[in-house]
Amino acid sequence: MNELPVIAIFGATATGKTSVAAEVARTLSARGLESEAVSADAYAVYREIPIITGAPTAAEQQTLKHHCVGIRSVTDEFSVGEFMGHAHSAIDQIRAEGKVAIVVGGTGLYLRAALSDLDLKPPVDPDLRAVLETRLDQEGAEALHAELVGLEPEVASRLRTSDPRRIIRALELAKSGLPPHKSVAALWEQPPRHPTVALGLVRDREERRHLISERVDRMLELGAVSEVATAWELGPSRTAAAAIGMRELRSGDVESMRNRTQQFAKRQGTWLRRLEDTEIVTLSGTDLTAPIGRILHLFDSRSA
Repeated sequence: MNELPVIAIFGATATGKTSVAAEVARTLSARGLESEAVSADAYAVYREIPIITGAPTAAEQQTLKHHCVGIRSVTDEFSVGEFMGHAHSAIDQIRAEGKVAIVVGGTGLYLRAALSDLDLKPPVDPDLRAVLETRLDQEGAEALHAELVGLEPEVASRLRTSDPRRIIRALELAKSGLPPHKSVAALWEQPPRHPTVALGLVRDREERRHLISERVDRMLELGAVSEVATAWELGPSRTAAAAIGMRELRSGDVESMRNRTQQFAKRQGTWLRRLEDTEIVTLSGTDLTAPIGRILHLFDSRSA
């Protein structure tokens, strides 16, 4: 038998990634193959905000152990570069134990970082970032983008003013004397470290909107407002404060949280289209037969 491939499951918020991963793990267990999951999520790493990040619950962890969940405090900064190291270690450990690694995520870059060796730049001086963050608030993304045009015109041409985080990152590198990131396309083209079968989950737009709205309501019932208030009392880092729901629920604006989640789900769809060698499966309702059957077929064909 060839080495067991890594299984990667990607999908937008509320598509059912965690449920699909758990069912795949149960099926593999019935065959005598144990599995563990690696969460490829930018914010599930923060232990104090599991509700608003949709982190696996204790019951879900009992069904399928997830790595890279709750490994940092909200007071900590965290980067995709740090995540990549944690994810690679977890995947390698799972495979060394003869188990199947299931990478589950909705953040495109984090999924790629878990699967591949990406050429990521080191963190820069936090004081520089603080200055740029303040300028963003005071001057707006247009002014920062105009400055980037003067420093790195080719990089600036790839960025829109609607993406201020990437503009700030590009300015950080330019002002620190570091070369710019490769194009986004180059990052997505990096080959996986291990044989991998990848599945992308999608849902009808209206069904997805309904499920996201239900998801936000459920978060509120579980105590999301109190969770966010506690996180702000601790003094969240810049990266933790960017989690959907942190600012919205702090100000009591639930509808903004719904809208931002919907917008994020649209971006996740864009990321999904960039993932090469990923088979897309459309889900409807609670029937998980199609994605589970397809994953197992791909897994068996790569394992034979």
